[in-house]
Amino acid sequence: MTTTRFYTATSLDGYIADPENSLEWLFAVPGASTAEADTAELIGKTGAMCMGATTYEWMLAHDEPGQWEQVYGKRPCWIFTHRDLPGLPGATLHFVADDVRAVHAEMVAAAGGRDIWVIGGGDLAGQFADAGLLDEVVAAVAPVTLGGGAPLLPRRLLSDRLTLTGVRQIEQFAVLTYRVG
Repeated sequence: MTTTRFYTATSLDGYIADPENSLEWLFAVPGASTAEADTAELIGKTGAMCMGATTYEWMLAHDEPGQWEQVYGKRPCWIFTHRDLPGLPGATLHFVADDVRAVHAEMVAAAGGRDIWVIGGGDLAGQFADAGLLDEVVAAVAPVTLGGGAPLLPRRLLSDRLTLTGVRQIEQFAVLTYRVG
């Protein structure tokens, strides 16, 4: 069965990007490279991915030639946007402005029984949660406070919808896994 998972790093005060939408703070955390191995395991279970325009633009700005294909392979990725954005050589991208419900069905079909990774941002993950399509939230909490920026999940998800199913440590990161009901 396909699991739709929001897996992301977050600051201790609940932000996934700083006020300039940068992730540079994340790569300065000791052990960040060890945590990347966990992401590689996640990618191995992933058949389709999606992200919002801001996340995609950050990745575009920091992409080295061939990096996307090396990390993600030919996995299809849906970019939720209302703007025209450039493609990326070697990437299988679908630019959409549709409701997450319609796109989720396409993603499940493309995933071929493997999982779906909602890479970011938090609002996009929240839209999947609002639609009842988000199965799991995995938050790798970094020992950093940003004081502002893009929130982890900018909506209310109360404890009646979130069940803690795992806690582990990867270097300086506390990785919390929640089932979404």
